[in-house]
Amino acid sequence: MEQQSDTSPKRADARKNVAAILDAATRCLARDPDSSLAEIAREAGVGRVTLYGHFDSRATLIARALDEAMARTEEEVGGVDLGGDPVEAMERLLAASWRMTHRHGALVQAAEKTLEPHDLKAAHEQAVTRMRTLLRRGRRAGCFRNDMPVAWQVTLVQSILHGASGAVYRGEHSPSEAARLVVASALGALRPPADPSSALATSSSAKAPRTSPR
Repeated sequence: MEQQSDTSPKRADARKNVAAILDAATRCLARDPDSSLAEIAREAGVGRVTLYGHFDSRATLIARALDEAMARTEEEVGGVDLGGDPVEAMERLLAASWRMTHRHGALVQAAEKTLEPHDLKAAHEQAVTRMRTLLRRGRRAGCFRNDMPVAWQVTLVQSILHGASGAVYRGEHSPSEAARLVVASALGALRPPADPSSALATSSSAKAPRTSPR
């Protein structure tokens, strides 16, 4: 008996269903990180049996949806010109990162609730590496403050992006207003302080706990 080829109607329908489920999952989870599989199935126009036939659990579906979202993000953000002036390059990177963060909304929140930390870290590795590289170049050029760890600055930028996404979905800001606020807030936090005396102490003695004189 001949095996069905990958182009058979059955396999084509399966691919179509998988694509519809992933798109629906991204839309639903972008609106509500607690969206159920039943809601996602309805959004995709398939039955729960069909959904479970392709994704055996909610965690599996969220992991696949996150992979798809990160791949799309990499396609857009990976093409951003990060050359030239580090501040201008950061503005471009922040603008592109915001567009993709807003597009995927609460999907990341759903992933944070469902997936293991190492899986989330792996999904964001390319974005983190890109941000870290630009920050280090800007720090060497004196454009970004160097009185705090690069890892903390990356976390700060990510927090601003995800916080802005939540604010937009709560109706507190429009997407265009949030786009401006993301860039202004991140750059405001990254640039060196106008008063050098306000920089954080980085010496080992400054980090040591102080004791009261006896």
